Amino acid sequence: MKFSAPEEYGLRCLLRLGQQAEGASLTIPEISRLEGISPDYVAKLMRLLRRGQLVRSSRGQAGGYSLARPAEQIFVGEALAVLGGRLFDPSFCGRYAGEELVCTHSIDCSIRSLWRTVQVAVDRVLTRTTLRDLLGAERELDQRAGLLMPTPAVHKPPITQ
Repeated sequence: MKFSAPEEYGLRCLLRLGQQAEGASLTIPEISRLEGISPDYVAKLMRLLRRGQLVRSSRGQAGGYSLARPAEQIFVGEALAVLGGRLFDPSFCGRYAGEELVCTHSIDCSIRSLWRTVQVAVDRVLTRTTLRDLLGAERELDQRAGLLMPTPAVHKPPITQ
């Protein structure tokens, strides 16, 4: 499974906007420079995110893009859906029927069950993770997800001379 470039770069753009002070905005050239993404691609991503009501744009000298809602109210799953979609959707089987009109496994398919299970597990994480969560340190998010154990306090004996 792969996440696409629009999903990765779109999340990076959202996080960059989330780092700004309340009421501040960034222009496409600023986001492009800060994230190392071409201005044309940033413009495409901002258009998708604006249509998905995740960012708002303002014109004029102080114009640019800002988050449409506070970072704690924007869920990663919502952003990924706007940027590219889901790993598995019901039309998946119709697109991969092979040379037949209908997949030969359409009645009882353990592969479909697997992808559905994976999607449910991914959704559980993405619907609970907000942009605010991603604005924290990587170690904090890993620990929250159970990927890291808390670092035990190191107790050193006193030095005697």
